[in-house]
Amino acid sequence: MQNNTFSGLFIGRNLITLKEVDSTNTFLKNALSKSTPLFDGTVIMAESQLAGRGQSGNSWLSEAGKNLTFSILLNPNFLAIDRQFDLNMAISLAMNDFLNKYTAGGAIIKWPNDCYIGNKKIGGILIENIVHGNIIKHAIIGIGLNVNQEDFPAGLKNVTSLKQALHQDYNLVHLLGEICSIIEARYLQLKAENADKLRDEYLSQLYLKDEWALFRFENQIQSGKIRGITAIGQLILETTEGLRYFNNKEIEFIN
Repeated sequence: MQNNTFSGLFIGRNLITLKEVDSTNTFLKNALSKSTPLFDGTVIMAESQLAGRGQSGNSWLSEAGKNLTFSILLNPNFLAIDRQFDLNMAISLAMNDFLNKYTAGGAIIKWPNDCYIGNKKIGGILIENIVHGNIIKHAIIGIGLNVNQEDFPAGLKNVTSLKQALHQDYNLVHLLGEICSIIEARYLQLKAENADKLRDEYLSQLYLKDEWALFRFENQIQSGKIRGITAIGQLILETTEGLRYFNNKEIEFIN
């Protein structure tokens, strides 16, 4: 384990690098359960993550030493539990801000928080909240980003990396510093009560927004058009039978 620091206001000022860990999110949760003193904005980065997790229990596969797998500890006690999707929007927009710097505006957000370049997934976000009463006491922001990996398992479709897209290698620690700075800016925007602006930006960068596409729900493939999201983050889909509302894992995008 190695401690380093970035130069932002607080995110990344305490950076802990691990050679190998099952999951950076799990590492942080275990540390909090043991009352380990950790600063707001602490970042845990793993060179090799053995059991990375995505949304709803999905696994996150990452080649050791070639990608970014890290978690950020935030203490958003200004957010009520019914506003947790606002944090999701802020983090998703931050990752899109970062990717657009490198892809000339080619990045887009797939609901609820997958990072896409064109129609290919390049990263994902898993936010796990620890709640006290009606307030989010801690938020563990897990992020996986494909950076220098070029070969992916045959079963993974529509995935890419920065190297595949842009044909060059990247310094992982340098990229992590950039991402922490951008996340900090979006987080402070959220803290300044700019959630409405964040929502407008999120919707403007949403994959397949206002386009007819195929989706699978209720065990059928049906056409629909994404119209927006509710305050709690449900997807609003226009169908031939009217508007439908979906939580995560209740609907599947058909590429």
